[in-house]
Amino acid sequence: MSESKSKNKFIRLLSYSGKYKYLSILGMIFSALSAISLLIPFVYIWNVVNALLTVAPEFTKAQNIDVYAFNAFFYAILGIILNFVGLMCTHLSAFRNERNMKDAALNHLLKLPLGYFSNHTSGGLRKVIDFSTAKTEGFLAHQLFDLTGAVVAPIAFLVLLFSFDWILGLICLIPIILCFLFMIPMFVGESKNFMIEYQTYLEKMNGEAVEYIRGIPVTKAFQQSVYSYKNFLLAIKNYAKFSAEYAFSTQLPMTSFTVSINGFFALLIPAGILLAGSVVDIKFLSNFLFYVIFTPICAVMMNKIMMVSQDWMLASNALDNIEAILNEKPLAEPTNPQKPKNHSIEFEGVYFDYDESENDEHILNDVNLKINENDSVALVGPSGGGKTTIASLIPRFWDVGEGSIKLGDVDVRDISTKELMENISFVFQNTTLFKDSIFNNVAIGRKGASRSEVLNALDLAQCGDIIDELPDGIDTVIGSEGTYLSGGQQQRIALARAILKDAPIIILDEATALADPENEYLIQKAISEITKNKTVIMIAHRLSTVRNVDKIYVVDNGRIVEEGNHDVLVEKDGLYSRMWDEFNQSIQWKVKSEAI
Repeated sequence: MSESKSKNKFIRLLSYSGKYKYLSILGMIFSALSAISLLIPFVYIWNVVNALLTVAPEFTKAQNIDVYAFNAFFYAILGIILNFVGLMCTHLSAFRNERNMKDAALNHLLKLPLGYFSNHTSGGLRKVIDFSTAKTEGFLAHQLFDLTGAVVAPIAFLVLLFSFDWILGLICLIPIILCFLFMIPMFVGESKNFMIEYQTYLEKMNGEAVEYIRGIPVTKAFQQSVYSYKNFLLAIKNYAKFSAEYAFSTQLPMTSFTVSINGFFALLIPAGILLAGSVVDIKFLSNFLFYVIFTPICAVMMNKIMMVSQDWMLASNALDNIEAILNEKPLAEPTNPQKPKNHSIEFEGVYFDYDESENDEHILNDVNLKINENDSVALVGPSGGGKTTIASLIPRFWDVGEGSIKLGDVDVRDISTKELMENISFVFQNTTLFKDSIFNNVAIGRKGASRSEVLNALDLAQCGDIIDELPDGIDTVIGSEGTYLSGGQQQRIALARAILKDAPIIILDEATALADPENEYLIQKAISEITKNKTVIMIAHRLSTVRNVDKIYVVDNGRIVEEGNHDVLVEKDGLYSRMWDEFNQSIQWKVKSEAI
């Protein structure tokens, strides 16, 4: 972020309010007027004291007491009303700001490639958006109002300090100057980013707490509670260490600030005694009483300034988090989009890295492969070899670094995102179902799908037993009233969604990995339906599921090291042959173990 952009951070924050930003400005004006109005009653209180002292001890002769009292009451009420109206203005603007900021972030997320969500969890993004917008809303609704009052009040305060007795005013100014001097170290240098670091440590501790609680059943089953607690304990210790170090680093300035802010009387009373001398001057005494009455509000004023400064640091960090999302660039849309001529897929000299690195070795290295229309191919190989990356590049989760990927003889970068998504269906290992009805979870596969079409897709996906067990059939809401589905059942619902979409290209990423034997059998039957007359890319570790595909590509260290059908690859006695032997040995071990 450029320096000029950083300087305009407050303007950028306010811009999310749209036309409502003028309510924020109006609220700031009301805050200034309210701050001034709430100081005026002190002047009238001093007038009352002065009038009484002037005629002492015959207090009944004091004049204009009722006028002074009424004026003090009037300005106090006026200040409260202005305060209320100003807060209403800033709240209305803040609510619109929060809504617009959320809309901007969510709408931008819809434009980002799917690869972005592989590196950013939905929970993390939700927390960033909800937490950040809440912090900025709180700042604009409350702290911005207080900030204006905190800026205007000291100016009016200084004017009043020197309006009655410049010597006493100068004496009262000393603690204020000291307060600012002691406040500066807490907001500059290493302390400047304290709130950002504090939130990082806090989020880390909260995250580890959630993971620890979620993992309690597993850790108890395997008697690993000490090890599972280790990360949580470490996060707590790091948080405690950071908080303690910061607290100790600010101990001296904070103590000095607190002493200074409450030290008016320590200077004012001795100075008043010295200046008064032996003769009691009524005018000096009344002026002195004014400073005694007036200066305590300075403590409130200075504390407010410090708290607003801290809240602005939080709001500023929250704005940075939101803009980090907004600054993510979506993949470029083609200026002259083309339609694929068919549904074949071809990789030509593809190199790829998730980030720009200067290493010679890439995530993918010179990948070349050809998948004919309506062919089924499998990507197999050791974990981390690049299988999922290859499949993810076809729908442009990311763009390739070098080379090209063609769909129907057209580079995928020359196909519009909408057209590309209409041609491809995905079934991932980790299935996402919404907390919604079965019908809506499947119907999202194709806009405007009828109830009969959804039922047919569920039937083809072998979901009949699932629907029969649910209290409201396909209208049952997943996750409500204790209604949950197993991993294999969720996978079949996801397959029904893909069947309904009826895209010509299907990508199956470990679709049966988390299923039990019964669900795996049903999922395989569903896959046979979804892949009829389709171009199919399967990623699998269970080699038995890919024996009958048209071609198998063996991927290792980001390269295609072997290709061919099952029989050809077994004959080669290469990596695939060794994997096949290991797979058969694992099956035999399982059978023998069950027999025992």
